[in-house]
Amino acid sequence: MDIIPAIDLINGKCVRLTEGDYTRKTEYAQSPLEIAKQYQDHGIKRLHLVDLDGAKQGKVINWQIAEQLASYTDLVIDFGGGVKTAAEVERIIDLGIEYVVVGSVAAKQPDLFADWIVRFGPDRFMLGADVRNEMIMVSGWLEKSSIQLFPFLETQINQGIRNVFCTDISKDGKLEGPAVDLYRKIRLAYPALNLIASGGVSSMDDVHALAEAGCNGVIIGKAIYEGRILIQELEAFINTHKG
Repeated sequence: MDIIPAIDLINGKCVRLTEGDYTRKTEYAQSPLEIAKQYQDHGIKRLHLVDLDGAKQGKVINWQIAEQLASYTDLVIDFGGGVKTAAEVERIIDLGIEYVVVGSVAAKQPDLFADWIVRFGPDRFMLGADVRNEMIMVSGWLEKSSIQLFPFLETQINQGIRNVFCTDISKDGKLEGPAVDLYRKIRLAYPALNLIASGGVSSMDDVHALAEAGCNGVIIGKAIYEGRILIQELEAFINTHKG
């Protein structure tokens, strides 16, 4: 299972929100590049980079940080937050970033996303399925849609999408444990999906539970920043699960 630390950006700085609420924000002192290099030094290969300004404003804002991390680390990065145009997708790929995270466009403009899949290939995308009560949330979690999770996944899988991370917003940033039952349900329905868990991870026990539930990866944010999970513990997990 891939360990994927999250770096969430507002004004170029690392932050964490609670339940996606921009008014409940914690800001961290270290620069995104410093943090990313620490992860790399401890054997972590992946990074989940979120432009929260972009998610709110509907266009990518933190280009400079994305370019820095792509240029000065060897991490496999997925990056999103406000991606709305093919030009932005192309620019992200040109930076050397592996996966473009798309959520709102896939939900609100499915025909546009279908065009992107044809143009860039399904493997360049990481689909973000952000849910509350199994209903898709969009626009940086600020807006509820009428789209149900499982039909949404079905549509995207039929278009070739294989990489999906699913966040239960009610769990996010609260350090109360992830939505393990939901991930089991998704895994049962779509065994071929590259399923990444996100939200609520508070301890290494949660990481092990998600591995047992069949998740291919786990995005971890606040638990690392708050010292609930040590980078050394993640390094040990990676070394134990090699191969």
